[in-house]
Amino acid sequence: MTRISDLLSAGRTYSFEFFPPKSDREQLVLSQSLLELQPLGPSFVSVTYRGGAESRLRTQNLVTGMLHTSTLVPMAHLVCVAHSRLELAEILVSLRRAGIENVLALGGDPSSDPDSSPRELEHAIELVELARAIGGFSIGVAAHPSGHPASADLASDRDRLAEKLALADFAITQFFFEAEEYFGLVSDLAERSMHKPVLPGIMPVTGLSSIPRMARMGAAVPQWMVARLESAAKAGGDDGVVRCGVELATELCQALLEGGAPGLHFYTLNRSSATRDIYRALGLAPQLSGMRADSA
Repeated sequence: MTRISDLLSAGRTYSFEFFPPKSDREQLVLSQSLLELQPLGPSFVSVTYRGGAESRLRTQNLVTGMLHTSTLVPMAHLVCVAHSRLELAEILVSLRRAGIENVLALGGDPSSDPDSSPRELEHAIELVELARAIGGFSIGVAAHPSGHPASADLASDRDRLAEKLALADFAITQFFFEAEEYFGLVSDLAERSMHKPVLPGIMPVTGLSSIPRMARMGAAVPQWMVARLESAAKAGGDDGVVRCGVELATELCQALLEGGAPGLHFYTLNRSSATRDIYRALGLAPQLSGMRADSA
């Protein structure tokens, strides 16, 4: 097993995020995506988790399966919601026993499950502390370039993030669309004497219908991007939007890498085509076929 903190110390990382399937159909889609993305040689992959016993089992099964049946380095997400402190400790112990060394500690959205356990840990920093107490983990946390929706203001959001990251090893951002948002976040952390790696999260816009949903998730697509996507739709329909979305994401990735970002983290939505296209456009795929990307 390889710790993500060690990978980041060695050089840039390129990583993918998946969610555990809820049906046989989703399982087939994910299996095909994993088959297509594994040859790209990602530094690590992460698996999301919404909270609750069923989601916990799906996440752990997928992460453990990746660890034992593939060359992928997996990271399990874990959330405070829907679990007592004891349950979270038991989950962390079970992950370690399964050989999992990488976790992303999250607060999580409020649970709608009436049978869920009371939330004893209010914030992700408490989950980081618990994982540290159990030991053996490389721990990541979430960062929001525009500030967490629950934060009173951006300055206090940055203060809490710096405190959380001081106990963790690295952060991964929510997706965003302009490089200045990421570099502003990194600069704000540096002003607080925090210099640990912050991986930018990348999600290409491949459909006009996804634009309102992204805004509801806290990352609004800027108007200049909307205009380019709408123009692409008029010229080339749905395929034109996909091509434009890949171009926009590639431009963002290039700016981030040129500016010194420690890597890229792709939100795949369990599909491979856009990520593979961006890799090719960045010139990463040919390098990864014969060597590690961070050694190129």
